[in-house]
Amino acid sequence: MKLELSHADDWLPICDTAALTPGRGMAALLPDGRQAALFRDRSGRLYAIDNRDPFTGAQVLSRGLVGSAEGRTFVASPLLKQRFDLETGRCLDDDEVSVAVYPVRAA
Repeated sequence: MKLELSHADDWLPICDTAALTPGRGMAALLPDGRQAALFRDRSGRLYAIDNRDPFTGAQVLSRGLVGSAEGRTFVASPLLKQRFDLETGRCLDDDEVSVAVYPVRAA
């Protein structure tokens, strides 16, 4: 199956879902030059968030550690360790910060 990401009112084919290792991220370059961080959790659910860490500006969230807290799946930035909810993009460590979330599907 292919992972598709919704971007600019269109579905973009990104990669085979088999290319995503549960618990690890992968970065994808989008047509507008931005990057998305793609994840598959251990239950098989797919996520896509902006790859840019808003605290440092670095494109590194795809390399973060995936975990869960209070029933929420998150990725922790590899730089300063802030955690971002993979479903909502909200920073679990600073309520005023979030990253963009992209709808994804397996097609």
